[in-house]
Amino acid sequence: MKVTWEEPRWDDLGWERLAPGVGRCRLPVWDCTVGLVTGPGGALLIDSGSSLAEGARLRLEAQELAGRRVDFVALTHPHFDHVFGAAVFAGAHVFAAPGPNDEFGEVGRAALCADAVRNGLDARAAEEAADTLVVPHQRVRRSLTVELHAVEPHDGPQVVVLSTVGPGHTRSDLVAVVPGDDDPTVVFCGDLVEESGEPQAGPDAVPSHWPTALDRLLALGGEDALYVPGHGAVVDAAFVRSQRDALARRFGVSREPVT
Repeated sequence: MKVTWEEPRWDDLGWERLAPGVGRCRLPVWDCTVGLVTGPGGALLIDSGSSLAEGARLRLEAQELAGRRVDFVALTHPHFDHVFGAAVFAGAHVFAAPGPNDEFGEVGRAALCADAVRNGLDARAAEEAADTLVVPHQRVRRSLTVELHAVEPHDGPQVVVLSTVGPGHTRSDLVAVVPGDDDPTVVFCGDLVEESGEPQAGPDAVPSHWPTALDRLLALGGEDALYVPGHGAVVDAAFVRSQRDALARRFGVSREPVT
């Protein structure tokens, strides 16, 4: 039986359409981006919000947009505003980049909870999210292609390429690339790129590698891609290069060859 697929009605729920089957929303408070890629054979969410309540809202909206449950969740990095909603996506296969063994364990949960409360999340909401924090099912060591197509030919995106380009913003930075044909390639950057403020370098950042991570990001997306930052408006390759150079100056980093 042929599987049909229709473009989600992004505007109905206040989401921004980026390409066929590719959209994102900007969440309140921390202006965190969540992405959704959907096709007739699957739906992949990029990041999951800052609390279980926010994740539940995203789950309902993603299901309405995709016409199906979310099959996959890709977590760009282990900060509370990107991972605390993941537990509500029951049955979804969760991807993340390799990182320290305890980043989703007891010590990591406590650190995420404390950081969330410091940044203004209600203490009970933070504790509930930390207690139910999802441990990723699969770590993407270098690159992994996730297929969202059906058996029959169709319109709409077929694959999402998950790639580890860090460390940089954290020790565990993952990006999601949706290749375009006639439409632009879309790159979900996580917090390797920020538009609404200066990139944040916390205690888990690796500044010496951050500019090189952005070089790898640019190589994946190319000059004409849409780059979706973890916070802020969609940007172009020139913006990413400018932020890369600013980070290199800020941290006194010599440019390294991309490998």
